[in-house]
Amino acid sequence: MTELRFQSMKGVDIVSASILALGGLNWGLIGFFEFNLVEAIFGATSVLSRIIYCLVGLSALYEIFMFRTIQRRWECAAWPKTARQVSA
Repeated sequence: MTELRFQSMKGVDIVSASILALGGLNWGLIGFFEFNLVEAIFGATSVLSRIIYCLVGLSALYEIFMFRTIQRRWECAAWPKTARQVSA
C-alpha cells in the first residue's frame, strides 16, 4: 500500500514539474517574442486559458511547499557536498 502511494506521488511530482516547465516556456515566449502560446491556442479570455494558468500556479505552489518532500521521495541530496563535508 505504501509503495503504491509512493509511486503515485512520484507521478504527481512529474506532472507538476511538467506543467511548471511548460508554463515557464510560455513565459519565455511572452518575454522574448510577445507571443502567448496559451492564448494563441485557447483564446485570450477562454475558460480553458484560465484553467491552464490556474494549473501552472498550483504546480508552482506544490513544488515550492513540497520541495523537501519531493527531494526525499526521489532520494536527492539537498545541496552538493562541500569539500569539508566529504572529508569529515
